[in-house]
Amino acid sequence: MRSVLAAILTLWALPSFAVECREAEYDGAGYTVCEVDATEELRLFLSGSDGAVLGTFGAVDSALAPDNQRLAFATNAGMYHEDRSPVGLYREDGDEAQGVIASAGPGNFGMLPNGVFCIREDRLAVIETGRFQTLDAAECPSATQSGPMLVIDGELHPRFLPDSTSRYIRNGVGVSEDGATAWFVMSDAPVTFHEFGSVFRDSLKVPQALYFDGNISRLYAPDIGRNDLGLRMGPIVGVVAPMVDD
Repeated sequence: MRSVLAAILTLWALPSFAVECREAEYDGAGYTVCEVDATEELRLFLSGSDGAVLGTFGAVDSALAPDNQRLAFATNAGMYHEDRSPVGLYREDGDEAQGVIASAGPGNFGMLPNGVFCIREDRLAVIETGRFQTLDAAECPSATQSGPMLVIDGELHPRFLPDSTSRYIRNGVGVSEDGATAWFVMSDAPVTFHEFGSVFRDSLKVPQALYFDGNISRLYAPDIGRNDLGLRMGPIVGVVAPMVDD
């Protein structure tokens, strides 16, 4: 009886992770899938208190430390210019740094329809940009725009070709119909848009999913020992959790 009680107390003492990340395979390709519940503290990060772009997972973690908080998971969250400023809409806790870009344009961002990842207090959403523009700003206090949409109402983006030869490391996000769960996915090797979007549509079965970026994609998932390094980023999305005592 004592050994059972000791085991239970040991489990209670172990740090709990606010996000579950796992390795997965779909159609012969490997992916890292991180599942986040809408009740977790999921936040967007761009600049620190001094106004300078944070740019790295380490900088975000350091900015959280004075409040006894830590970064439990993070990934890049949308495209950005050379100065790390967002290409499209970026809104953080009601403060908007960049407005919506609704017109078609060059590159993946301008491959309409694109969309917005919206963080509400208890519900998450991926919303096609045209639909997003019909919402009141208060309905989406934190938001980041990117493109293209990967899945739209259960269908792949119409410009994704099964026989495409354009392959990159890719990352993106999909959200459940009820907004209770988001899945952040990153490919382990270069894949096409069609292959990547199919993971969200056919494996995760989400009705809406959004592309974040390609070769610059990086992931911070300490529960699986992953902390990708590389060039400084623009917008970052991450789960904030209480700091764990040693």
